[in-house]
Amino acid sequence: MDEAELDRLLVAAARAALAAGREILEVYRGGFTVDTKEDLSPITEADRRAHREILRRLGDAGAYPILSEEGRMIPFEERRHWHTFWLVDPLDGTKEFVKRNGEFTVNLALVSQAGPELGVVYAPVPDVLYFAHRQVGSYKLQAPAARVPGLGPRDGAGSPGGRDGAPEAVEAAQPAASILLAAAERLPVAVPLVLDPQRRRPRLVVMTSRSHRGPSLERYLGELRRYAEEIEVRSLGSALKPCVVAEGGADLYPRFGSTMEWDTAAAHAIVRGVGKRMIALDTERELVYNKPQLVNPSFLVL
Repeated sequence: MDEAELDRLLVAAARAALAAGREILEVYRGGFTVDTKEDLSPITEADRRAHREILRRLGDAGAYPILSEEGRMIPFEERRHWHTFWLVDPLDGTKEFVKRNGEFTVNLALVSQAGPELGVVYAPVPDVLYFAHRQVGSYKLQAPAARVPGLGPRDGAGSPGGRDGAPEAVEAAQPAASILLAAAERLPVAVPLVLDPQRRRPRLVVMTSRSHRGPSLERYLGELRRYAEEIEVRSLGSALKPCVVAEGGADLYPRFGSTMEWDTAAAHAIVRGVGKRMIALDTERELVYNKPQLVNPSFLVL
């Protein structure tokens, strides 16, 4: 896939993420009920509305299949023939959404057999957008709709299937990727983290999950003391944690226990765009996608 196509799809993904974020905030600022899915995880109307908005907008962006947490569970016999597809978590961090702490994101990734080609992680409450694709690196943009005309959705003038059924042409023209890139801060390529017990660091900053901790993490934090005089632990929700590592706000992020591919793919693209890695703890190889089972192994971002 060439740079021009990645540019086009990046803008489409960013617009879809912001549109989903608008739907989420409408629910977040009002009253909502919490239902329980078959796997006992929570789901709200915000998850459903974000899912519908993303499917509508990505469907207009090209003929790539879409695998979403809130969509149909597509069997591997069908998925195994996919060369490139969208991998989506419409609302990552539903538990944080329910707690109303603002630490939730919209995650969209375009994934090929080589891994995430591009990724968009949008946090609606702080209104910050992280994005990347293979050809341009990783970026961070505060208040994206305000700073890039045409990036945010317009009220009352949506694409087909929108609130008033108005044609796509009524919306503001899609901004060029160059405008998006120029408005954002490029995240610098980082020197890979090396943990050496013979050269202990003064401090390591470690991201941990706000809602998922356990004995494995506590043991790992203890092991890290071989490599640093001080271990500073910072907790955060959703896909924001690997993004903080990517932008240099923390040194690493270990995640024990099960996550799903849609939880990690978009942030994985951000991490890769700065030269860092998201690796399985058991093999030390980069996470892979479109597996027969969509569950990730325990992993480390560094």
